[in-house]
Amino acid sequence: MQSPTFSNRFILGIIAFGVSFGLSLVLNWNFNQAFLTAFITLLSTYLAAFFIDKRRRNSEMLVIDSLYKRIRELEGIKSQVFAEVNQLESHRKSLYSESNQLQNQIGDRRNQRDSLNRELSNYVGQQRQLELVIDQLQNEINSLERSKIELNNSLAAEKRRQELNVNVSRAEITQLQIQINELKKEKEELENNFTLLERLKPQLEEKLHELRVNIQELEAQEQQKNEFISVKTAERKNIENKIKSIQVKLTSKQEELKNLQDQISLLKDERNLLQTQVWELLQQMESLNPDELIHTDNTIHEISLEESVELFPFAELVETLDSNKNRISSQESLSSENLIPENLSGEWNDFLHNLPNHELQVLKSILELENPNSTIKKIAEAHITMPNILIDTINKSASDIIGELIINTTSQFPSIYEEHLTNVKKLIATYEKNTAQSTSSN
Repeated sequence: MQSPTFSNRFILGIIAFGVSFGLSLVLNWNFNQAFLTAFITLLSTYLAAFFIDKRRRNSEMLVIDSLYKRIRELEGIKSQVFAEVNQLESHRKSLYSESNQLQNQIGDRRNQRDSLNRELSNYVGQQRQLELVIDQLQNEINSLERSKIELNNSLAAEKRRQELNVNVSRAEITQLQIQINELKKEKEELENNFTLLERLKPQLEEKLHELRVNIQELEAQEQQKNEFISVKTAERKNIENKIKSIQVKLTSKQEELKNLQDQISLLKDERNLLQTQVWELLQQMESLNPDELIHTDNTIHEISLEESVELFPFAELVETLDSNKNRISSQESLSSENLIPENLSGEWNDFLHNLPNHELQVLKSILELENPNSTIKKIAEAHITMPNILIDTINKSASDIIGELIINTTSQFPSIYEEHLTNVKKLIATYEKNTAQSTSSN
């Protein structure tokens, strides 16, 4: 099989030859001249590729040489550390031999002391003369024991210090080995990344072209959306003006209704008075004959009905007023529901109007999902940005309008702060209601 560099150069030469041949043929319509220019461009592209490859190899060799120099320096440090460890071991052995010699001397001194004690038992008469010698020997023995204790202490401290130095040097050696392995891994990763970049270069160029086309399309769509928003804002202003005029009319109607209710209450009081007078007349007529009483009772009942109808001819008016009142209250409730968006404050309402749709979708995913990272990533890829940048822009606009951050980014998954959770729920509900109304109107 051919190497990838040879195949790449062959493809590069074919492309350069074909492009130069086609351009010169289109411009001049001369096959010889086109072939000559194509051949010249082929040679120039191969020369350029050769020089670029040579420079790349030189840079790689420089990096490899620097890594080799670093490895040699670390090996030299390692050998120095081993030499120092060997010197410390030899020094420890010499100290151990000196301590053995001192112990032998102490044993000899003890033997001498025993012999002197035997002589004292034999030579009691020379006790006074020998006491001085014994005192001197005891002093020497005490000094030797003190020196022995000091030597033992110094040897123990030196031994500990040497062990600590050996452990430190071993730890440094292991760290150096780890660093060497990491450098080798980094070298392999760099080589792999370089090959991957060479392979992904044409795909990235195609993706860049597609993104530019998408950006142009999105700009056109954004312009259309801005025009649509301007139209909707004008319509919204007209609707608000109509609502204000309706509210003024409602207030005037309510005042008229109150006046009519006052008049009706007065008429009801008069009717009650008349009914009481009629019942008093009926009680006075009980002393009359029964037939006349029945006749008069019927007549009085008819008269009372006629009088009640004549005195209170506003029953239909009351019914119409009640129906109008119910209708007005229903209209007021509907207008209040349309005017007040889920009891949002002024700052949160401004925050809702300043956020675009995709940032509102990010807030909705954070509020509803336990792991919203995948949806935020999809939204960011659709709008050619990063998830962290989206969250930072939302927090920035919240700090500018509300004065506080609303998204917590310290945990593994982004979440809403507890003190802002209810306001964010209301905001998302208002956003969904507005989108539903816009889709139904469309």
